[in-house]
Amino acid sequence: MAAYLSIEQVSIEFPTPNGPFKALEDVSLKIDKGEFVSLIGHSGCGKSTVLNIVAGLHQATRGGVILDGKEVNSPGAERAVVFQNHSLLPWLSCYDNVRLAVDTVFGKTMDKQERHDWTMHNLKLVHMEHAARKRPNEISGGMKQRIGIARALAMKPKVLLMDEPFGALDALTRAHLQDSLMEIQTDLNNTVIMITHDVDEAVLLSDRIVMMTNGPAATIGEVLHVDLARPRERLELADQADYNHYRAEVLTFLHKRHKHPAAA
Repeated sequence: MAAYLSIEQVSIEFPTPNGPFKALEDVSLKIDKGEFVSLIGHSGCGKSTVLNIVAGLHQATRGGVILDGKEVNSPGAERAVVFQNHSLLPWLSCYDNVRLAVDTVFGKTMDKQERHDWTMHNLKLVHMEHAARKRPNEISGGMKQRIGIARALAMKPKVLLMDEPFGALDALTRAHLQDSLMEIQTDLNNTVIMITHDVDEAVLLSDRIVMMTNGPAATIGEVLHVDLARPRERLELADQADYNHYRAEVLTFLHKRHKHPAAA
């Protein structure tokens, strides 16, 4: 049976004054529907490039991406992206930032009341309905990121793409949003690809962790299956041998790649 999302032998080169720069080489990965996959690796290893190719923002030089039986060759609402920078429109309320996405995607298939209800539903999913009429400058960084997630979910994407969505947040806010994301993913069974530099975050959230080799010509070095029961409670996991084993596996890979890029 074909994978829900298939990244097939993807390579990409970018032109530079000194000639072509090969960022990725022969990246292949199959992802099941409802799976949570994290990409991790050192800076410059091509994690964001992989995400941008899946999003349709970059075109692979060789290979391609198949989602639910269709080739990906441009951006589309079935692949929503959440960046580290929330990218909210500052002159719109939180409600209107989400509503804009809803109107764009469902303007012809939902009536006005349905679009309002769907907007509020997604604000409630991220526990932000109380701030619906506030503008981005009136809420915290963590709240802004919740609105960004609500906006992405409101598009009913087949795949949620997240590029270090919690990287700029303090530790406590980050933990709260990780818990919220796990709750949402359990409820909606979203397929998620997330870039992170945080080993604990990757182990806590993921079904699989894809570890990238150092660039240039970066590729997949190892794939770690995280066989931890869900729902996951961070405090309970902290002392579990399996959790610490997975954590050590990722740290070992990253350390070896940093010390000896050709090893591991």
